Amino acid sequence: MKKHFKTLTIVGLLLLSYACSSDSNEYEPVPDQETPTPQPEPEPEPEPILELDAIPASAQRIGDAAKGYEYLIAGDYMSSGVPYDAFIQGFGADDRNLLERNGDNANIPYEYTAITASNGVRIVSPNCMSCHAGFVNDEFVVGLGSHAADFTVNRALNMGLVSSGISFLYGGQDSDEWEAFDQFRKSIEAIGPKTLTETRGANPADKITRVLAAYRDKNTLEWTDEPNVGVPDEVIPTDVPAWWLLKKKNAMFYHAIGRKDFCKSFIGSSLLTLDDKTKAEEIDPKMPDVLAYIYSIEAPEYPFEIDANLAAQGKPVFEENCVKCHGSYGDNEEYPNLLVSLATIGTDPELSNLYTEPAELNDYFLDWFNTGWFGTGATGLEFNAEGGYIAPPLDGIWATAPYFHNGSVATIAEVLNSSERPKYWSRNFSSTDYDKENLGWNYTEESSKVDKETYDTTIKGYGNGGHTFGDDLSETQRTALIEYLKTL
Repeated sequence: MKKHFKTLTIVGLLLLSYACSSDSNEYEPVPDQETPTPQPEPEPEPEPILELDAIPASAQRIGDAAKGYEYLIAGDYMSSGVPYDAFIQGFGADDRNLLERNGDNANIPYEYTAITASNGVRIVSPNCMSCHAGFVNDEFVVGLGSHAADFTVNRALNMGLVSSGISFLYGGQDSDEWEAFDQFRKSIEAIGPKTLTETRGANPADKITRVLAAYRDKNTLEWTDEPNVGVPDEVIPTDVPAWWLLKKKNAMFYHAIGRKDFCKSFIGSSLLTLDDKTKAEEIDPKMPDVLAYIYSIEAPEYPFEIDANLAAQGKPVFEENCVKCHGSYGDNEEYPNLLVSLATIGTDPELSNLYTEPAELNDYFLDWFNTGWFGTGATGLEFNAEGGYIAPPLDGIWATAPYFHNGSVATIAEVLNSSERPKYWSRNFSSTDYDKENLGWNYTEESSKVDKETYDTTIKGYGNGGHTFGDDLSETQRTALIEYLKTL
């Protein structure tokens, strides 16, 4: 229809041109006119160029999944923290025991682990579940990225009070308890003011790692009292991805910089508390077990009713429009591991730009990981910043709202229709406030940013544009596609 319209328009313009060039005197003979030269049909618009690069696979160290789970929930990959007695006095016991742990760990929240520090003091420190576990539909899911964590508050603000309390309880800063607490204190004081997000649910993981690297020697991993490079205040957020997707991926993280040995990347979290590379070398042989456990996690099934007939109608829509980047699902699954250029995907570029734009911190960070302890040796990692974002697998996509790498879109319906995405929106962070029709979180559209629960897409790094591939689908196609996505 579009081509026919263009042709008719050209013919109309030719006729108008002919009429205007004729003499208006009806009594004067009109000279013979040459037949207008036919105009060529307009060329059809070319298909958009998709800039896609397949990320190569790397050999990974795989251990024992059962051992990996135990190490994740009770292991000593964190080595400094708040003395156990002080933690219980300050925060109280938590009897939910969601991870079904034993001993001291049965009495504390799932996102903390009680361990024995190297000097024999029993301490409590954050664990991986702080970011990599959460609730959806009131079910606790290990491996689900936390969608409700609050990094809008400077976590260092209370550290002075905590420090004073520990010093008082244990007789000053010469005690074993203070020694076991001190590195945790230093790290929180360093990262707290530099990792503030603009909204609840947004995660500053990239910034936390960059700050910790700035304070440590790249070879010895020893802490320095002053940063080795300037660290700006700006925070570019991420939405924590689900662990069950990693088994399909050849690169870690949305920007796909994490290449080669994944186990070394995991040890990055231990930069929060370790003293030096000696502890990192103790942790390293445990990480293949952790990777095996993460690879064993399966996506949770959609817990509500699925319209099988509608889902069947959505499958060909998916195969025609989504498979190329996100892979196929079912008996013969394939995942292409494509790094999609910023020009093609069009989503907020700032997370990718963190590693590709010229900046002293960018250069320091990549060099720190690639040429220091993490990147050298027989099992070194590689941080390769090519720009763009990896098109993720979609297993369990129903559970991973909000969407995009920065969590800027509340539902899949809006992922598939960019015109429906609100500039400001808020939600109540209840895991049961789920939108079954649109697949994601129920939310309220706001006229401005009213509080920390309001997502403001006008802020740098928080944009919700791009990924407009679903805009050309009909409403019928989108509805069927959403129903099919529930089955993945």
